[in-house]
Amino acid sequence: MRDTTFAEDASQVRTRSAPRTMAAWSNFAIGALRIAGTHNIAAAFRANSRDPKRPLALFGLT
Repeated sequence: MRDTTFAEDASQVRTRSAPRTMAAWSNFAIGALRIAGTHNIAAAFRANSRDPKRPLALFGLT
């Protein structure tokens, strides 16, 4: 799922701890969307990326 949603295989991030950090952020985003009850992670990711206030609302920060 991370490869299709976040295109990890095409990533140019390859040095030091950057790949591990990017994977951790991807896992965090997927986990947050699943906790929020999302079934289609890719669609939810696209919807949240279009509006900067939606991810904040997901965490109750608005």
